Amino acid sequence: MERPKYKRVVLKLSGEALAGEAGFGIEHSILTDIAAQVKEVVDIGVQVTIVVGGGNIWRGVSGSAKGMDRATADYMGMLATVINALALQDALEAEGLQVRVQSAIEMKAVAEPYIRRRAIRHLEKGRVVIFAAGTGNPYFSTDTAAALRAAEIEAEVILMAKRVDGVYDSDPKSNPEAKKYHHLTYIDILNQGLGVMDATAASLCMDNDIPIIVFDLTRNGNILKAITGHDIGTFIGGEQVNGKGS
Repeated sequence: MERPKYKRVVLKLSGEALAGEAGFGIEHSILTDIAAQVKEVVDIGVQVTIVVGGGNIWRGVSGSAKGMDRATADYMGMLATVINALALQDALEAEGLQVRVQSAIEMKAVAEPYIRRRAIRHLEKGRVVIFAAGTGNPYFSTDTAAALRAAEIEAEVILMAKRVDGVYDSDPKSNPEAKKYHHLTYIDILNQGLGVMDATAASLCMDNDIPIIVFDLTRNGNILKAITGHDIGTFIGGEQVNGKGS
């Protein structure tokens, strides 16, 4: 059995990742695959939290662009993340895991309110904690929520699960010559606008020295590989390689 490099992690899932090829809604097979991968890492003693987006159901920015009040559109997006969190909870419990959903917007019938000390206690008891409703505030993304929760619970790494195997200098789907970065600094992300996460989230990670691993969620076993230190995807941290990201 491999030993984990990280003991407490934040797994960041986009809503789109749950939709699969359809691009909207929730694909059940993806839920079950994620749940099986999370169980693998919980079984080796890793404390796992999950922050999930809601873009497969609603995107606040899109609503705002069409004339909707931005705060209202963002609150709708937060509710979409709760739907995804409950779906993930069900899939994880089907794998035999104990799971708690904590929402930044109070809704006692379906989730606990977010309380930092309670979240940490759940982790210490071996439960998976899903953080829903972002930060609870409009104008902030779920990437920022992931960075904030990681800092609050003292997570050792943020695992950015994508549908691509790392960070590239351009879109590898449209540019076959796109260059993949194996190592980047926070400053690289901010200065080059590489789209890994928004500037607020990247700055929070930099200020709190929280490393980020961007990897391909669609490859089975990659969550375990990332946590056990395998060289997959792109590592983002404070140190530079040869004076720049590479």
